[in-house]
Amino acid sequence: MSGTKQEDRKGSSDWREFFWNPRTHELMGRTASSWGLILLFYLLFYLFLAGMFVLTMYIMLLTLDDYKPTWQDRLATPGMMIRPKGDQLEISFSVSDTESWDGFIQNLNTFLSPYNDSYQVQTNDNCPPDQYFIQEDSGEFNRTMLEDCSGIVDRFYGYNRGQPCILIKLNRVIGMLPGKDSQSPYVTCGAKIGPLAYFPPNGTFNLMYYPYYGKKAQVNYTQPLVAVKFLNASLNTDINVECKINSNTLADGSERDKFAGRVSFKLRINDK
Repeated sequence: MSGTKQEDRKGSSDWREFFWNPRTHELMGRTASSWGLILLFYLLFYLFLAGMFVLTMYIMLLTLDDYKPTWQDRLATPGMMIRPKGDQLEISFSVSDTESWDGFIQNLNTFLSPYNDSYQVQTNDNCPPDQYFIQEDSGEFNRTMLEDCSGIVDRFYGYNRGQPCILIKLNRVIGMLPGKDSQSPYVTCGAKIGPLAYFPPNGTFNLMYYPYYGKKAQVNYTQPLVAVKFLNASLNTDINVECKINSNTLADGSERDKFAGRVSFKLRINDK
């Protein structure tokens, strides 16, 4: 038993001596100068790593342009989107139930508020049509250009009569030139959907709204829109609609990307 106690005391003494040796003034086997050199090394090492990181980020930032991305890896043909926003690109409502389409009306009113003529006159320029506006100002796109789908002529956008308006916009791409020879790109929608009306006429995205120079250069830029009005769509039926962009410079959308140059959505109009 006494041997075990002596071994415990010896082990405890060895541990205390390793942690702090009063004879050699070593802490955990190292003198103060040794610990100081180690701490200095790691301090300088991590300062060097931080400096390399800061220098790398600084050099990378020097290669960036505030107005135009250095590299653009987007598709040759931009995507398209619709308004109002339905549930998973589905517009479904009942003509007789105002609550079923009231949300769509509010969504359209909110979306179109920056397009009010009074606001456009103050913030954008009146540009000549059918030609590119090669300067960092924006052309006016007045809400009244959407005519029956502006929410001004008909504040319900046709939803109360089963003739809904759907707005289509082309995604922004800096520097894109979507047409040539004064031929603007235009939208066509296909399906068994009956007659359609397009606003502006022929469903064009006029060249005067291009090219786009980015948010920083064109703070007040408002994207051109095309409105499609369904004049006699079948009731109580799911209608699959596909709208696409037609251009003499943009490539046709590929089957690998369903949103390249096109947008597909479902429309259902119930009479009750």
